[in-house]
Amino acid sequence: MRRLYLKTASRKPFVDILNEGGVLTGIKVDKGTVELAGTNGETTTQGLDGLTQRCQKYYAAGARFAKWRVVLKIGLNKPSQLAINENANGLARYAIICQENGLVPIVEPEILVDGSHDIDRCANVTERVLAACYKALNNHHVLLEGTLQKPNMVTPGSDANKVSPKVIAEYTVCTLQRTMPAAVPAVVFLSGG
Repeated sequence: MRRLYLKTASRKPFVDILNEGGVLTGIKVDKGTVELAGTNGETTTQGLDGLTQRCQKYYAAGARFAKWRVVLKIGLNKPSQLAINENANGLARYAIICQENGLVPIVEPEILVDGSHDIDRCANVTERVLAACYKALNNHHVLLEGTLQKPNMVTPGSDANKVSPKVIAEYTVCTLQRTMPAAVPAVVFLSGG
């Protein structure tokens, strides 16, 4: 957050310099994950309290988009439907608050690569998660044309047999075609894994 308020030696906001160069500035607005009660170590993302006021301040400081990340794990009974629903609703609440305050929300439901699951299991979980997210976004009246999707790629787990990049691409595109409404203008992929 502090980086949004950086200034040059002459006290010019760094955001203004970026804007002059045609670069829009964004900010991460969630406050990290906490354990979701009633689950076996699954998480939910916190930070909805006070988000309206924070978004107003970030917009005034020059931010034009925001990011909120939820994290789900694939395991024996994971992700649970409770974790999927809780995180989808949190993403939707974040997204509508951002839009009401002039920020474009980046919706990031990340399914971790940790584990020994195969690519089919990842595809199934990713479809369930994205479907729940878009249902929640719709229920909260989020303007889909004013959002960006930042999903995981559909891959086997880190401890599973590897597959080719071509197979990963095919599974990922198929999963997005099955779940992401055409109204969503863009997909931006995770930069990590």
